Amino acid sequence: MLLAVCAAMSFAVLDTTSKYLSQTYPVPMVSWARYAFHVLLMAVFLMPSRGRSIFQTRRPRLQIVRGVCLGLSSLIFFAALSLMPVAEASAIISIGPILVSVVAVYWLREQAPRGTWVALALSFAGVLLIVRPGSALFTPAALLPVLAAVFSTGFTLATRKLAGIDNAVNTLFLGAIAALVLLSGLLPFYWKTPQTLWHMLLFVATGAIGAGGHYLLVRAYERANATTIAPFMYANIIAALGMGWLIFDTFPDVVALIGIGLIVSAGVGLALSRRT
Repeated sequence: MLLAVCAAMSFAVLDTTSKYLSQTYPVPMVSWARYAFHVLLMAVFLMPSRGRSIFQTRRPRLQIVRGVCLGLSSLIFFAALSLMPVAEASAIISIGPILVSVVAVYWLREQAPRGTWVALALSFAGVLLIVRPGSALFTPAALLPVLAAVFSTGFTLATRKLAGIDNAVNTLFLGAIAALVLLSGLLPFYWKTPQTLWHMLLFVATGAIGAGGHYLLVRAYERANATTIAPFMYANIIAALGMGWLIFDTFPDVVALIGIGLIVSAGVGLALSRRT
């Protein structure tokens, strides 16, 4: 549980750092750096002990699909962060776990947990409260976190399909490589040389935080099942609220907070229903 909370909070730090960088640099470049340094750091620390075995996979096509979904989810969500407050964007993309439960019924032939459809309805009601007409967030940009959640769902389902087939660390590494290759195609059109050493350090930090967060999550899943861990991943939203207030001086209004509460309640309730 502690590993899951630390992973969730690290993702909030990653999102905040990415938003800060996207105020000066193009979003595709920020997304590329996140995976470039992710791959570089994993290669430096793991390849000496694992060698070429870190590239081994029994399902290369599924690894590519997973990595592409990961890269697109990050790119789209970072674009959302550049246009929206951290907390609201993080809350909207948090409908992802509920979408996973819905899609898994049709793709993985899993039985829908009790309350799945109620949770889905509540989560979308929460989204509507956050981006309600008349608010500053009622723009096309509010659709970006929803789209990012769709690709995040594909990434999560592919990860579940790979569980027990490929080594978890290999999956973490190969997914980052696939995302990096995808984003490298955009880099020539969006490159901007880092202006300061501080910015360069932040670019490196996105890779370190992203890799570290995913590693913590992998270790968490090794010690507990998904239904135990899922409720604690919503610590990401709590951390995002604090980071948005501290760094950008933004905080959701009361109606948006109710919407965020609905999304969190729906997600946690669905996760708890899986245990019974």
